[in-house]
Amino acid sequence: MAGAVVIAVDAMGGDHGPAVTAPAVAAFLANHPDVRVRLFGERAALRALSGDRSGRLTLVECSQRVEREDRPAHALRHKRDSSMWRALQAVAEGSADACVSAGDTGALMAMGMAVLGTLPGIERPALCAQIPAVSGRVCLLDLGANVDCDPEQLHQFARMGTALLQVGSSDRLPRVALLNVGAEGGKGNRVVKAAAERLAADPSLHYQGFIEGDQLLLGQADLVVCDGFVGNVALKSIEGLARLLLGRLRESSGAWRRWAAQPLLAEAFGFLDPAQYNGASLLGLRGVVVKSHGGVDAAGFGYALGAALAEARGGLPERIAELLATPRPHQSTDD
Repeated sequence: MAGAVVIAVDAMGGDHGPAVTAPAVAAFLANHPDVRVRLFGERAALRALSGDRSGRLTLVECSQRVEREDRPAHALRHKRDSSMWRALQAVAEGSADACVSAGDTGALMAMGMAVLGTLPGIERPALCAQIPAVSGRVCLLDLGANVDCDPEQLHQFARMGTALLQVGSSDRLPRVALLNVGAEGGKGNRVVKAAAERLAADPSLHYQGFIEGDQLLLGQADLVVCDGFVGNVALKSIEGLARLLLGRLRESSGAWRRWAAQPLLAEAFGFLDPAQYNGASLLGLRGVVVKSHGGVDAAGFGYALGAALAEARGGLPERIAELLATPRPHQSTDD
């Protein structure tokens, strides 16, 4: 993508709203001179950034916000002037190249489908994020956007995730695996078994077979596919374990020993910090949309902004559409 990348930010989303999004945007602009931001929010929330001198920040006032208790259907019908809706609309209208929100996942998905629409051949968008692994990182999807999936949707997820991993990387096909209760071919429910047949028959995928939960972080696959129920439980379990380990490390020695070991601990265990992996890609929409965790701090929100920047520069929706246009082998309808 030539020229400056414009990112539309929902300033009101998340547990902390502008207290996190405003400083995150200010820091991101300071570190990325080739980026512009359109910040959508209520007047009082935007006041903190009204003195911006970069010339690369546009403040857009909105009269509504999507509340945590808003059901997606309600938000879709009644929150058309919310910061979330307006940020997505900026991408749809072409005044922004990507959207970032820490708001409710269900509302973001519903609004994203309504405002941007899905790519040809995509039934439902999916959330995909990177998590730490023995050898770098592994992408996991879906993470909660679709708690019930059929074999075709899991196949679509594998193709979209493959395109994501190929953005800005080599032409090597990412290794794809299905998360299952066992690695043997006969294990799993009907949906997982049928999905495995589809993935194995698709020459555009480098399918490795099944992978179990205890192998998820061992680097045996680059992309792990599952339904949103399983993926969300897996992700939250990993995040909880990481916080437990980091907390125990901090409590395991006296104050002076913690101080002396801080650089070593940061180098050895800093990769466990969930904030470094913040920013789940909502794949399958006709535009770049990144979902930030609602509870992160400004530094964590900055990682989500970075993910949106990389996807916009890499033309992710176009890459996904190109991969989906690749002819697939005939699939049985007896699923």
